Amino acid sequence: MDSHINMNKKEIKIENWINGNIVKSKSNNWIDKFNPHSGEIICRVACSSIDDVNNAVSAAINAFELWSETTPVNRGNILFKMVNIMKDNSEELAKNIAFETGKPLQDAIGEVGGAIMQGEFFAGEGMRLYGKTLTSGMPGKMSQTIRLPHGVVGLIVPANTPIANIAWKIFPALICGNAIVLKSSEDSPSIANMIAKISKEAGLPDGVFNIIQGDGVSGSALVENENISLISFTGSTSVGKLIAQNAGKRLARVSLELGGKNSFVVCDDADIDHAVHWAALSVFSNAGQRCAASSRILVFESIYKDFVKKLVDKANSLKLGISEKSDLGPVVNKRQYENILKAINEAKERGGKILCGGNCNNDTLKDGYYISPTLISNLPHNDDLNGTEIFGPVATVQTVRNLEEALTIANDSKYGLTAAIHTQNINRALWYSKRVKTGLVNVNIGTYGSEPHMPFGGYGLSGNGTREPGVEALDVYSELKNISFLERKEKI
Repeated sequence: MDSHINMNKKEIKIENWINGNIVKSKSNNWIDKFNPHSGEIICRVACSSIDDVNNAVSAAINAFELWSETTPVNRGNILFKMVNIMKDNSEELAKNIAFETGKPLQDAIGEVGGAIMQGEFFAGEGMRLYGKTLTSGMPGKMSQTIRLPHGVVGLIVPANTPIANIAWKIFPALICGNAIVLKSSEDSPSIANMIAKISKEAGLPDGVFNIIQGDGVSGSALVENENISLISFTGSTSVGKLIAQNAGKRLARVSLELGGKNSFVVCDDADIDHAVHWAALSVFSNAGQRCAASSRILVFESIYKDFVKKLVDKANSLKLGISEKSDLGPVVNKRQYENILKAINEAKERGGKILCGGNCNNDTLKDGYYISPTLISNLPHNDDLNGTEIFGPVATVQTVRNLEEALTIANDSKYGLTAAIHTQNINRALWYSKRVKTGLVNVNIGTYGSEPHMPFGGYGLSGNGTREPGVEALDVYSELKNISFLERKEKI
């Protein structure tokens, strides 16, 4: 495998991957990719055309039959080989993630480890791609279900955790026997091609895994292609709505994992230091660029001052940068950076009190897209900032009188992805967990933390009800077929 890309010149170009090879885009149009740490151009990304998308889909169609007829066990063996090559190249993968996204290297290393775990889990599902045996009211009738692939699936991923997002989708799609066209994020373009090269080295047939680079135009062309049986998308709610609308015109299946406005409740019996630790991780890790990030912190009145003081102290202690000692890096692009600062300033104009952060507190990083950990108080729970996903290191803190009020505020949201509650009372934890309207609830930890075997997804504007990963992802990436037999009474 090639050594890690030292992308320090704009002449470096990231192209498409079609039918097992790097392929130049027919558009000859390019997107400049900027280093979020410094604001410098580091490469140019192919802005793919409809023709490029169609070529990738055609390659996938041609490869589908062979791959779908490969037994699930043998598919799993190839995925295990992919995982082993990823392990051998984990440092190289992490360096490229850190370089493109701006996140500290140790965070990128952890992300690669998570992607490897995803691969291991779904490779193992090749030996467990189970259907069911069913009973019948008809004498002598035997019935069963089997899993079959959809065909060619379109996968669209964001840049916040690039290799984790890719692994999240490609491994269940491949183990189920689908061929893939993946639309990579223009903000983290090279990592997808690296995984494609790994898949080829592992023995995945050419055309089974294809990559399209580009912007929303490329993504729209993929969604609208009549030969795409399923679209799986992770990203913003606004884009998810458009995908659902366009794919729905031809009744294509859609799996949407969208945004969140996640609540973090701290009860009066909580271990405050423990809660502060997890609140800081939930709000600020990955520079707040998580759909599962906690952005609404609800604290019981009696402990509010103590908790907030400790959380502000913790936030102020966090270091910006990309060194090993850094806690968080920049946000991934200038557009996102400017939108976050705008949201903070508008909240301040509406009476919000900036407890810490609000901009970048390090002059040496002023050329990058850095925002210091930011906490804002003095806003009503129905303020715009409490209703809109910011996707940055920003959270509001609010007081609540009791758990009933915390639940009311937590549920007063169009989103419903994750939630957390900190309490030492099991009854409180159970009562709240059952009633908060989210797809995931964590007790005494953070608002994030899905593992490969755990289903993840949300309600409302957070998704359309599908769950990835876990075995539930197999329901997304496969079709169930029912087959029945009637035993005939003949002489033996």
